Amino acid sequence: MISLFQAALEDGDLDGLRSCAKADLHIHAGFAGGDREFLNEAIGLDIAPLDRVLASMDDMHAWVQNQAGDYFHRMPGRLLGFEATFVQAQRDGVTRLEAGEDVWGITLHDGSATAVWAMLETAHARRAPEIEWIPQLALSRHCSIPALEQWLAPLLELGTFRTLDLSGDEFAQPIQAFVPLYQRAKAAGLRLKAHVGEWGTADDVWEAVELLELDEVQHGIAAASSPSTMRFLAAARVRLNVCPTSNVMLGRVARLEDHPIRQLYDAGVQVTIGTDDPLIFGTSLSREFLALARAGVLTPEELDEIRLAALT
Repeated sequence: MISLFQAALEDGDLDGLRSCAKADLHIHAGFAGGDREFLNEAIGLDIAPLDRVLASMDDMHAWVQNQAGDYFHRMPGRLLGFEATFVQAQRDGVTRLEAGEDVWGITLHDGSATAVWAMLETAHARRAPEIEWIPQLALSRHCSIPALEQWLAPLLELGTFRTLDLSGDEFAQPIQAFVPLYQRAKAAGLRLKAHVGEWGTADDVWEAVELLELDEVQHGIAAASSPSTMRFLAAARVRLNVCPTSNVMLGRVARLEDHPIRQLYDAGVQVTIGTDDPLIFGTSLSREFLALARAGVLTPEELDEIRLAALT
C-alpha cells in the first residue's frame, strides 16, 4: 500500500505533499530562506522571481544585493529574515528544520551570544513553535580564522547549538585552516557538516570529511564522479544534504533530469533533499520532491524513503 506522500507525488498534488511531515536539513535562514508573501506583507519587499541560471556565487550575491540591499544584514531586518524562514517552512509543512545564524551575526549584537540566541528563539516562538528546530551555527569561508575563533567561542559556550556548518566560496581558504574550529565544535558536542563538492571535486569532498571529521556534507554532488569517493561516503555513513534546484540554478547541473543524486542513491550514499535558498530559487521542499519525481530522477517510493530517513 502506497503512502499518502507517494500518492501525492504520483498525482502531482502539491497541497498533499505539504500535508506530509518533512525535514529540511539544508537551508540558509534569513532572507534567502524566507517566505516571499510574508516579506511583502511585512515590509513591502516585492521580490522578483529569479528567471535565469546564475553564473557564479558572486552573481547570486549581486542578485540578492539588488533585491534587498543590506536590510537583512542588520537589525531588525535580521530578525525578520529568520521569522520569514520559519514562516516559509511552516507553510510548506516542514516539521523538522535545521537552521541558524552565521557566527559573524554576533557582531550585530555587540558581541553578545545570548542576544543572538534570543533573536533566534524569538523568531521560532513567534512564527513556528511547533516545528522541531535544530539550532545551527555557520562559518563563512571568507572570514579570517582569528575572527571566526573570536565569534565562535561564546556561541559554543551557550551549549544551545547542535550543528556546525561551513559555507561560502569553497576556494577562499584551504580546508585545513578550519580544523581547529571543527575540533572545538566537536568537543562541544556539535554535529559537523560543511559545504563542499558543490563547486569543487570528489577529492575535495573526501579530504573535507577526513580532516574536519564531518558527519554530513552540504551538497557534495561532485562525489558522484568518483566511485571510490561514493564507496567511502557510504561506508562512513556520511550523509549528503542535496539541493537539486539550487544545483541547476547555479549551473552545477545542466538539467534536473541528469541530477547526480540518482548515482549517489544507487551507490548507497545517504542523502536528504533540501532547499538551500528557497526565496532566491523560487522553490520549497515539497516542490523539490515533486520536481525530482516529475523528472524521473527518483521514484515516489525512493523519495518517500529519503523523506522518512531525514525525519529520524
